[in-house]
Amino acid sequence: MLKDFEINHNRVFQLEEENSKLKISVQELSVLNEIATAISSTLAIKDIVELIVKKCIKHLNVEQCAVMLLDKKNDSSSFNTLIRKADESKVDLPFRLDSQLTGWMILNKCPLIINDLKNDHRFALNYSGESIIKSLISVPLLMKGNLIGILTVFNKKNGRAFTHNEERLLSIIGSQSAHVIENARLFEDEKKLVILQEELERAAEIQKNLLPAKLPVVDGFEFYAVNIPAKEVGGDYYDFININDKKTAFCLGDVCGKGLPAALLMANLQATLRSQILFDMPCSQAVSRSNLLLYQSIDAARFVTLFTGIIDLSSNMLKFCNAGHNYPILISNNGEVNRLKEGGIILGCLPNFPYSEGEIEFKNGDLLFAFTDGITEAMNSKNEEYGEERLIEELLIVKDNSCREIAQKILMSVKTHIKDEPQYDDITLLIIKKY
Repeated sequence: MLKDFEINHNRVFQLEEENSKLKISVQELSVLNEIATAISSTLAIKDIVELIVKKCIKHLNVEQCAVMLLDKKNDSSSFNTLIRKADESKVDLPFRLDSQLTGWMILNKCPLIINDLKNDHRFALNYSGESIIKSLISVPLLMKGNLIGILTVFNKKNGRAFTHNEERLLSIIGSQSAHVIENARLFEDEKKLVILQEELERAAEIQKNLLPAKLPVVDGFEFYAVNIPAKEVGGDYYDFININDKKTAFCLGDVCGKGLPAALLMANLQATLRSQILFDMPCSQAVSRSNLLLYQSIDAARFVTLFTGIIDLSSNMLKFCNAGHNYPILISNNGEVNRLKEGGIILGCLPNFPYSEGEIEFKNGDLLFAFTDGITEAMNSKNEEYGEERLIEELLIVKDNSCREIAQKILMSVKTHIKDEPQYDDITLLIIKKY
């Protein structure tokens, strides 16, 4: 009889143990199912994290839970606490995660269970008064072996110690949460990129509209210009400005940098220079005043190169000022080559620089080719630049063509030189011919 009793007792014990394990498994599945179901309804990171925190507090019966994510914008050991929540009956928890705990997790990347935090030999924590944090479980949020954050719960509400089953459950939650949080991060990054792309497209359209809609139509002259940004928006700039019936101005500039910052400075330059040119003042004076205005509105790291010219249509004289720009090339009808250098330094560096101006007479057959360094510095796979000498050689070959044809042939020559290499800089050219 005694033997049968012992056998039955062992069977009961085994059944109770299996039943306990089954309850734990059911609880784990229930928690994961609730989290998975709720998470599928939202993609916002903070909403997802807050949901995870609430479920952990409920199912693990703890006083507080926190999720911290590594801040990708700063140092790799910098954390952002997205959500830290206490149970409503325990709202007096003035606790912050100690750097020693986060440091331990970064170093070890494995679950951490502590049931006597104050006396745990792994940490030397300073407390003022009685500590309200007695115990915790902290698990890493891992993606492909990389730590992206930490999930931590604090203090059982019933005062009992955390068990390894609870550590296991939190680890499972952490594993599932890491994938969902990272996917949400990627989705939010993608949304930001889409918005940025749309803004860049709008900016590119605005910038395109800032360039002249029509080329000047002037008896005895032909004008042409092309602008090809390396990105959606660029820092190169050209303009034609009709001052009056006897004078037409033009300019070509290159703003330091690329992208949106350069485009904004380019728009500033256009408005500034136009406001000066239209006063019908000498070319050098217009550039000097523009330089002063730019110096007052841009930081020291920014600058602009600019070539500005004013054509007197009654005398065919060109007065120009070159502010640190690539020297425009003037090719006469007989093939003589000159570079237009007179002017001064780049704009935006010194507030009161004394710019000077040069003067030439446009004669029949003369060709003026102004350009930005996106042409001469275009580089092939052998790190060989297109160069100014190659440009002049090509211009001498095509100088008798129309301005549009000259532009097309030069651009094709540059493209042939670089072959499959990407365009690294904005390309802009401006051509004037006298007939």
